[in-house]
Amino acid sequence: MSQRASEPARVPAWAIVAMAAGTVATLVTAGAAFATAKMSRAIVTPSVPVDDVRILGYDAEAGVVSLSVTADSILPGAYSLRFSGDTGHARLGEVLSVADGVVRRPVVTVDYGDLATARAGRISGWFYIHPRELGVPVEEVEVSTSVGPAPAWFVPAPDEASTKWVIQVHGRGVRRGETIRGVPVFRDHGYNSLLISYRNDGEAPRSADGKYALGDTEWQDLDAAITYAVDHGAADIVLMGWSMGGAITLQAMGRAVHRDRIRAIALESPAVDWRDVLRYHGRARHAPELVGDAAFATITHPWGTVVTGQDQPLDLDRLDFVKRSDEVDVPVLLMHSDDDGYVPSTGSRKLAEARPDLVTFVPFWVARHTKLWNYDRAKWNAAISSWLTANAL
Repeated sequence: MSQRASEPARVPAWAIVAMAAGTVATLVTAGAAFATAKMSRAIVTPSVPVDDVRILGYDAEAGVVSLSVTADSILPGAYSLRFSGDTGHARLGEVLSVADGVVRRPVVTVDYGDLATARAGRISGWFYIHPRELGVPVEEVEVSTSVGPAPAWFVPAPDEASTKWVIQVHGRGVRRGETIRGVPVFRDHGYNSLLISYRNDGEAPRSADGKYALGDTEWQDLDAAITYAVDHGAADIVLMGWSMGGAITLQAMGRAVHRDRIRAIALESPAVDWRDVLRYHGRARHAPELVGDAAFATITHPWGTVVTGQDQPLDLDRLDFVKRSDEVDVPVLLMHSDDDGYVPSTGSRKLAEARPDLVTFVPFWVARHTKLWNYDRAKWNAAISSWLTANAL
């Protein structure tokens, strides 16, 4: 049956990319266009972390688990082992041995799930499940955002009269539990802690398109959290962002309604320059540079929304705080591992070099992405504590 004249012809997404990618270069094959479309969608689509470590055995009597050797499973320090598609959680201590492709680690606790039958998992830096494990009072609260009520944890300061607040912003593909590690050091300095969720993270409501904007819309949920803090007595606010949460906090620094209350920003493994981050991932996946450039064009132009499903294209220049370093107007602490493995430290280092007057850079090595606390808890806590003291925060 022929198509009716009143119905517009449907153009495949890959064809739109192939035609439009001429703004970067000519894509000569449908295969390259398909790869571009796939990469573009992956950049903005919330993903579920995959179990990438094989669980080779669990000796419950000895309290030891055997894992396949990966860059994360052999890391020194204390970590979570999330297993069986996130249906199980255990906490691991320091490496006992590494031999013949097997790493053995002590199991501190199995919080839930059957580790004996588990076959795969992933090493996580979260460690804690809930703030109450810290032995502190915790309140479940909701932040009213433009997409709906977003759950958060509120941990009050030891002094109930304190007007100092830290708002913790987790990274991409994870939830607010990632930021629990930051509560004790800030509480020691008299801070109330608000650990927030934001759109499309699996806890807060979805946006209309259900896509990440790499901080370019998520900052609005942080803005709502800042307003919540101000409405509840906050006079001095420190923002702390982890990974993509770093990009979110940097956006709020200049765009939040109550940005005058933001006294400083602490960043752990942050995404400071998304082009740098995305190129890094392209190289890691052996994607041709042409495909990467075309993907940038796709996510940043209105025509690309047909391919990615975004409501609005992204503004990567607005998200680049290496280029926008002159707009930094509060003290910033940057903590980043030079072998992060997910977000390269180059953006953090360049921002620190551009603004030595306000930016303090504390390098780590070996620690990998958002696992700095786990790798060297003493150094991590000391870096934050010294920075707060030095800036009279």
